[in-house]
Amino acid sequence: MLKKTPYDIVKSRHVTEKTRVLENLQFNQSNPCVKKCEAPKYVFLVDKRASKREIAVALEEIYAEKSIKVVAVNTSNYKAKPKSVRGRRGLKPAFKKAIVTLEKGQAIDDKV
Repeated sequence: MLKKTPYDIVKSRHVTEKTRVLENLQFNQSNPCVKKCEAPKYVFLVDKRASKREIAVALEEIYAEKSIKVVAVNTSNYKAKPKSVRGRRGLKPAFKKAIVTLEKGQAIDDKV
């Protein structure tokens, strides 16, 4: 059995408008409910067979130079969706998404 590298487990960072809002919740002070979100959250696309513990360890290894500590990992699986391009039927690929919470005051980006 081959040992998985951290880059086999964590495929890429998932960047959308919604994930950027999730990352910046810690800086928002306008809403009293949002003030409680002090820990940053980041979203990654991961291997479908990866466990939450494997994802946490892999991210800590990938970002070892920033010495991050993963507090929580929430995952969600997405099924393949039907798609039609120029009359041909196909499927958009299925994927697994991980929402990772870091300790308060830490960040992956250097904008803090």
